[in-house]
Amino acid sequence: MKELPKNQLDPRIKNVWRISDFIWITILYACCVVAFPLIALFSPADAWWAWTVALIMTGIWLLMIIIWLVILPPIRYARWRYEMSDDFLDIARGIIWRKRFIIPFIRVQNTDTKQGPVLRAFGLSSVTVSTAAGEHEIPGVAAEEAEQLRDRAAELARIAQEDV
Repeated sequence: MKELPKNQLDPRIKNVWRISDFIWITILYACCVVAFPLIALFSPADAWWAWTVALIMTGIWLLMIIIWLVILPPIRYARWRYEMSDDFLDIARGIIWRKRFIIPFIRVQNTDTKQGPVLRAFGLSSVTVSTAAGEHEIPGVAAEEAEQLRDRAAELARIAQEDV
């Protein structure tokens, strides 16, 4: 089997993942649990089971916070790799289901960078390479390096198109 790509993401991406995951887990928790205290408040006869369900959901929320914020980010970071050669972009990722993408530059249609508010706060960007088959993203690259990657990928795609 071919060896893994050389480049890792910027280590600050772990904090970006933690913040993003905390936000979506908490929003999901709030949407699911909000009804049960209201039931307990307006229907005292049903209060015991409503508070029980709310307590169970809070325990699940805490467990998800521990898994997604403490356990998964270092593993996810260690498994995410990428490498750009003159002919293709190689991406390897995944914790349980490992995925490996080899994207030849002859197939690249568009390259792009993006920054959300959390990525921007950490000085990071994501690089997206688009083909007819879909998009492939390299998240969590230093903003300056992301622009260089984007420009290099665009240039290599242009050269590959001219060679045809």
